[in-house]
Amino acid sequence: MSRAKLRGSVDTCDAPFASLNRGILLCSDCASIHRSLGTHVSIVKALRQGCWNPSVLNYINQINGHGANSVWEHVLLDPSSKQQKRKPSSKDSIPVKSQFIRAKHVNLEFVLKPTLQADNSTSLEKELSTQLHASVRSSNLETSLRLLVQGADPNFIHEEKGSTMPLHVAAKFGQAAQIELLLVYGADINATDGSGNTAIDHAKQNQFTQIAERLTEASFEVTDRIIYFLCGRKPDHSSGQHLIIPEQSRVEINEHLKIARGKLQLIPNKMFEELVMDLYEEVDRREMETIWSTCSPNPEVGGVPFLPTNPHLSATRNQGRQKLARFSHVEFCGLLSDILVDARRRQNIANLRPLDQVSTPLPPNITLNSSSGNLNSIVSAKPPTPTNVHQQSPVHNASTFNPLEVETLKNQLKNSELTISELKTIVEKLAMENSMLKTRIDSQIIPQDVQLKIHDASDTTATEVEPVLDVRSSTANGSGMNSKRPVSMYEARQTPREENRPTITQSLYSVGSSSSNSSNSNQPMPLVEEVTKRTEVVTRRIQELWLAMQDLTKKDAFVPCSERIRVGVEELIAIFPPTMNDEVLKSALRQLNLNTASVQTECTNLQRALIKDNPTIVEIYLQQVRNCAYNLAKATKTLVTQFQQ
Repeated sequence: MSRAKLRGSVDTCDAPFASLNRGILLCSDCASIHRSLGTHVSIVKALRQGCWNPSVLNYINQINGHGANSVWEHVLLDPSSKQQKRKPSSKDSIPVKSQFIRAKHVNLEFVLKPTLQADNSTSLEKELSTQLHASVRSSNLETSLRLLVQGADPNFIHEEKGSTMPLHVAAKFGQAAQIELLLVYGADINATDGSGNTAIDHAKQNQFTQIAERLTEASFEVTDRIIYFLCGRKPDHSSGQHLIIPEQSRVEINEHLKIARGKLQLIPNKMFEELVMDLYEEVDRREMETIWSTCSPNPEVGGVPFLPTNPHLSATRNQGRQKLARFSHVEFCGLLSDILVDARRRQNIANLRPLDQVSTPLPPNITLNSSSGNLNSIVSAKPPTPTNVHQQSPVHNASTFNPLEVETLKNQLKNSELTISELKTIVEKLAMENSMLKTRIDSQIIPQDVQLKIHDASDTTATEVEPVLDVRSSTANGSGMNSKRPVSMYEARQTPREENRPTITQSLYSVGSSSSNSSNSNQPMPLVEEVTKRTEVVTRRIQELWLAMQDLTKKDAFVPCSERIRVGVEELIAIFPPTMNDEVLKSALRQLNLNTASVQTECTNLQRALIKDNPTIVEIYLQQVRNCAYNLAKATKTLVTQFQQ
């Protein structure tokens, strides 16, 4: 069969790319379309560039030579088929090629549909999987691919054959190409059969040393790919070296990076695995983009600027995957280095944990699956080394610790001490910032003549929110407070006794109270013009606060705005007599007091959040200030409306 007839998607003689899971060769135009579909559809690699494992390259040559493309175009090649669709040529436009490729590889319109009839005891998937279990012992890759495409499970457990899986059978019979095909479609390298043997064990038992070494390398495919991307080296798995941590620059680490690393250590294992899988695909995308820019005839066309959307993943995760492209090369390499360090830490923890305490060892096997977008394993949960801790007894004493365990414990202790040191530094810096903020607020005390307090007529022991008195006002009223404190700060305390309140404050607390002050009992109701005038003042100051919320660059504008609102409200309330018979008016005045205090509290919180530059907290307090300002305006309107009636 000529090379042109083995083309994957269109008829052309130039095929510098290959699709691993489709088993076909691709021209540049088809490769760009395949890449845009995502690795969950087609895993594209450059034939003449990039790093190829000899076993993988041999697999792609074999499966393409065995006619893998006929599996995907079975209907088109069948003369008796009623569905006849022209295959695009190299001269056709990109949209025409894209439409055909999507129909072929996304919708699987030309694949032979299974015709097996499932009885009551055997499902169709089980029948296909049983056939796959038998097929992988031979070199017929086309049959195995067809079964996988039709729905066979690469991790099917054949109970009648010793609870073995297809990967165990392929390793036992030395079928290296079948092993590569199964790995591409998600076979679990670390799965055991009924006797507790993995595929690696089967290869070793049957003297297939190269296959055993290849399976070991595949167990660490993800970390190996990341390490190679960072430093151009790969670990020597045959000597027991499974991780290489690249040397990090000795530049001083900022606090944000320290906090980010702490958060990385706190995320669950499952989420960590998903993050590593996404980073693996981003590494593949960046490497392919570099190759694409050098070997494609039109490098500006057909590039993939970010990871394509995977319909099998959530929208949130898809957005996060695509945002990885925004990282600069230095930032991305730093993130990968942190991932490797944390992967080693998690694996050490899993290895030191006794078997009866392991609920979910990290990292579990993660395989490259064309339907779910999974990748090969991060780090094998059971590394094939004689010093594997899981194979030892969970009960140890001081005399049975081996050098590997001692070294691991030393590393863990060193990491813990480093983490404690970093946390201490963060705490010291936060304490210093807190002290600076307090000093800055103390230097911006705003004078006040009267204090706003809240009173609940139904409960004389209720907790009140009261502004801290200014030095001058507290001295004039004999409060006895000598220390300076910001007027925008509030403290909760029990309702003070009447004799300890300033005169105007007592009048505010007496609103709605059954007791009347003899000096104010005959005070007449204010004129409508006076109420309207002072209400307009309050309204203008609420508008000033609203404008300040539109421009957050003025971080110190909110406390002064709330103070001006407080003064305006006090001036409005002061014109009303301390005792009134109108319960609605008294209720409106109480609501005015309550909302004014709330505005002061939330404005103080918002200003502090802006100074700390915490966007999440700022947004929360900004919404609180909006709500308080709205409620204050509503209470003011209610007061005016009721008074005019």
